[in-house]
Amino acid sequence: MTHNLIIINTFVLYIGFMMAIGIYYYRRTRNMSDYFLGNRKLGAWVTSLSAEASDMSGWMLMGLPGFAYLAGLNAGWIALGLAIGTWANWQFVAARLRKYTELAKNSLTLPEFLQNRYEDRSGLLRIVPAIFILIFFIIYASSGFVSAGRLFESVFGIPYEYAIFIGAGSVVFYTLAGGFLAVSRTDFIQGVMMFFAILIVPICAAMSMGGFSVTMEAIESFRSGMFEPFTNPDGSRMGYIELISLLAWGLGYFGQPHILVRFMAIRSSGEIRQATRIAMTWVVLSLAAAVAVGMVGSVYLTEPLTGTGTETVFLVMTNTLFPPVIAGLVLSAVLAAIMSTASSQLLVAASAFAQDFYRTVLRKDADQKELVWISRASVLVIASLSVFLGLNPDNFILDMVAYAWAGFGAAFGPAILMSLFWRRATRNGIVAGIIVGGVTVLVWKQLALWGLYEIVPGFLFSSIAICVVSLMDKTPPAPITDTFDQVGKSTI
Repeated sequence: MTHNLIIINTFVLYIGFMMAIGIYYYRRTRNMSDYFLGNRKLGAWVTSLSAEASDMSGWMLMGLPGFAYLAGLNAGWIALGLAIGTWANWQFVAARLRKYTELAKNSLTLPEFLQNRYEDRSGLLRIVPAIFILIFFIIYASSGFVSAGRLFESVFGIPYEYAIFIGAGSVVFYTLAGGFLAVSRTDFIQGVMMFFAILIVPICAAMSMGGFSVTMEAIESFRSGMFEPFTNPDGSRMGYIELISLLAWGLGYFGQPHILVRFMAIRSSGEIRQATRIAMTWVVLSLAAAVAVGMVGSVYLTEPLTGTGTETVFLVMTNTLFPPVIAGLVLSAVLAAIMSTASSQLLVAASAFAQDFYRTVLRKDADQKELVWISRASVLVIASLSVFLGLNPDNFILDMVAYAWAGFGAAFGPAILMSLFWRRATRNGIVAGIIVGGVTVLVWKQLALWGLYEIVPGFLFSSIAICVVSLMDKTPPAPITDTFDQVGKSTI
């Protein structure tokens, strides 16, 4: 009881600190640019760590270790795909998106950027993307709330149905209060916490077992194939479809609104290089450690984990390894991971509703103050839907993340890349690509054809749709395209 009380007190202090940040930035949020992009004033460190913290979330501390607990190094293919995708996103997309969104009438959201990029007066490039953003973010945010529910259930024995509301409530509060400034600053703190937490758990567990060589021998003898990356959890050999599916996680980065919005908010494109180095260091070490947690946990824990319980391996190891105060701090990092991503997702989904649907369809003359309050109201509605979707305790975190990740990657990845790099792309082509990519993921997920991860056909078909429709379209490139070309050659 005393053990849990100390951890509870640590959690309360942490959540209170995050909420205090929200209140502080509530007083500094004056308009939509402040609320959604922090008025484009983020430095390299805050940008990079908030981007990665909002990216990895609770699934890096729970979903991926749970997969590695069963699959060993086979889980490393996801980590490799994500690392490559992260690098490509920072290297090729970040600087152009930062510059081009500012040139395109200081666009605050991705749909607004696409509308201004192609000078769309029909509203299609605001409404269609907003619909898919809302669909997939409800699923994505739900995975975060499932993580929170599993965290409180595992550590404190709180019934899952109650635990999910506690986690959701804390996230919603400071998202409602402070907007992007609060989310970015808390993400920076949470990114630091996640980094050290995911590193110390496998290292301390291995040392307690007698060192790294002893631990590796124990893993090898525990289950054959744990160190064989081409061996599946069931002992079968990995095929090409499975390998492609795991590596294809990297494709998703080009279309994740909650990550791309960080590029839009950095102080200047000149800081992208430093931010890239920081982000890649964080990603490579954190993903490697996440796989190590699962593998070490398979031999460190005396009681085997089964079903969705495998995704609590990090939590159980932490409770076993450390005294209550240290355990509370490490477990707060899990809460940090959950809060960082869920808050970012709620904020982007709210911006899509307020800026891209409400203002476009319902109230074209809505002022800034009204839009901020509509955004805050939509946070509550979206969070409620996400909680409802996550109430089933049998949901696997990694499966939910994979679904939403594929949806965004396929719907928006090709559209963003074509908008930044292919001057021949047209409005109709981009609309077609978003619809085809999003619908393909929704349908392919239900059919589960050939066991191929739905992001692969979704990304491919979306790209083809953009190219075919754009080439058939007789519309000339929008005038802003020439400005983009000049800026791209001279400053990026």
